[in-house]
Amino acid sequence: MRALRRKVIALSIASLVAGSLSACSSAPADPTGSADALVAALNSGDFSAVSFTDTDAAVAAENVKTAFGKLDGIARKSSLGSVAVDEQEQNGVKTATATIDTVMDVDDTDQDFKYQTKAVWEYDDQGKTWQLRFSPAILAPNLAEGDFLAASFVPAARGNITDGDGKNIVADRPVVNVGIDKTRASKEEWKSSAKALAKLVEIDPDAYVAKVEAAGDKAWVQAIVLRDDSTRKATDEQIAKIPGAVAQKDEIPLAPSRNFARPLLGSVGEATAEVIEKSQGKIRAGDQVGLSGLQAAYNDTLSGEDGVSIARYNADKESQEELFTSKPTDGKDVQLTLDQKLQQSADDLLEDAKSNSAIVVIRPSDGAVLAASSGPVSSGLNTALQGKYAPGSSFKVISALAMIRNGDNANTKVQCPATTTIDGRTFSNYDGYPTSALGTIPLSEAIAQSCNTVFLNQGAEIGGKKLAEAAAALGLTGEDGTGAGAQLGSVPTDSTGTEQAANMIGQGVVQASPLGMATVAASVQAQHTVSPKLVLSPEPKAPAAPASKLTKEEATELASMMAQVIDHGTLKDLKGTGEGKIIGKSGTAEYDSERNAHAWAIAAQGDIAIAAFVEDGNGGAQTAGPLVKSMLKAAN
Repeated sequence: MRALRRKVIALSIASLVAGSLSACSSAPADPTGSADALVAALNSGDFSAVSFTDTDAAVAAENVKTAFGKLDGIARKSSLGSVAVDEQEQNGVKTATATIDTVMDVDDTDQDFKYQTKAVWEYDDQGKTWQLRFSPAILAPNLAEGDFLAASFVPAARGNITDGDGKNIVADRPVVNVGIDKTRASKEEWKSSAKALAKLVEIDPDAYVAKVEAAGDKAWVQAIVLRDDSTRKATDEQIAKIPGAVAQKDEIPLAPSRNFARPLLGSVGEATAEVIEKSQGKIRAGDQVGLSGLQAAYNDTLSGEDGVSIARYNADKESQEELFTSKPTDGKDVQLTLDQKLQQSADDLLEDAKSNSAIVVIRPSDGAVLAASSGPVSSGLNTALQGKYAPGSSFKVISALAMIRNGDNANTKVQCPATTTIDGRTFSNYDGYPTSALGTIPLSEAIAQSCNTVFLNQGAEIGGKKLAEAAAALGLTGEDGTGAGAQLGSVPTDSTGTEQAANMIGQGVVQASPLGMATVAASVQAQHTVSPKLVLSPEPKAPAAPASKLTKEEATELASMMAQVIDHGTLKDLKGTGEGKIIGKSGTAEYDSERNAHAWAIAAQGDIAIAAFVEDGNGGAQTAGPLVKSMLKAAN
């Protein structure tokens, strides 16, 4: 028994020894988790989940900031390429090596900066963990202590906005940047100089003084950018007399004149903090970008891609090697349909308008917008394409089409009483309506003299659906195909009672933009439904087909009635202007209890269709009519 027991004990001890030896030589843990933790830390900057051999998370994070802090927001992303335990131990220590793939998204193209680095871990046999041998070379190739990567940029040439003939509208033109260089004046002179310069260039003195005082002692504080042409009032000599004031010569993308299609084209300037933040690193401080209008809407097309160079620098800021470079890709042009001569004529007419106003010119044969002017320039509103208002009696062209489709024609006898009552509400014709055109008159005369009561009384019979279909056939409610975010108009299908009656005379709840009413005139002249276009390249999405289409016969009937408006009706002052037959319609839309009104006039002659609008006018014929006449002259 004792002998047997000794054998059992001996075997047990041997087993324990063998087990211990087996545990000491067992394979280390899989290093993949440690490698994943490193990759996550490289992307986030948080190394708290990483174990190190001879440093800590704070030092590693600081190295990342040093290495990548001068890349101007260029996005980077690291990923794990491979990781494996090394076959050979290093100085008796088990190690694992991983390859880290990093991609820097330098621009919006597929040309990225890609590189691969290695990381090595030591296996802590006692703690059963992998510990990273941290080195800056993990972050980027050949990176040593204190080294960093920095980016420099070569600006791309900005594309131009061109007209229908491909000629530049917006191009680099000479300017002067006017401001105060605080290093060129004494501290005691800063306030007085800022005030004097502000008065000279006609900006708010108090606001500019505050801006100068808030800037650093060595700051350059811009006051204004002036065109360096014959329109410039503040001379170099006047500026130089003010201590610290400087006029710096430059060139920036500008239209031919200060007022040229300004609300439409927009402006280019230094990127604001908001623009930079929204760009997610693409736009940097100091970049010139579109700030409004088409310049902003098509900034990606116009701006192109800057060239990028990424180099490694040592701690003394000496360049060590260039790691990546790309050439700039110049921006592309944006081509519009505009006619520069007609646009300038329209802009000149509206530059000093007293209220929001617009002139739109369309070429009926292809729907090209030749001019889209909004005034006054100081408002900055794109009234021509985006303002929506009650169109008043200019809308009667649409109502007349609905009546034609309901069986009437230009010669149909209709009743034009002085007043009419609908659902208890009394309506009347406009003040000064000719008594000779009351009673039984042809539909053409109701259009020529703009009889309200004829159309009011037809509202219930026509109904909302037929009126909306007529509006669609004349292009008023189609999808926008201009590429400029334009509005055309709206006509509900479910109006009834007094609302439907008022809709028939362009009041009620129907709305139209100046572009929309120019489209109505263009559709009649073209004898088919016109869809206006403005941006030719890049080509915008094509609008859907209209819900209803205008026929040649319908257009001919409408044109015959609109010709009577010019011959002896409300727009007879246009008669004889230019060459060829003119068709037209005026409109006045009262918009408050004090009888303030919008003024409208539409007309077409040859391959030109025009709409003029004034928000606060005396009447369509009196206020908008002369604008149309001037544009007809400009087009001939």
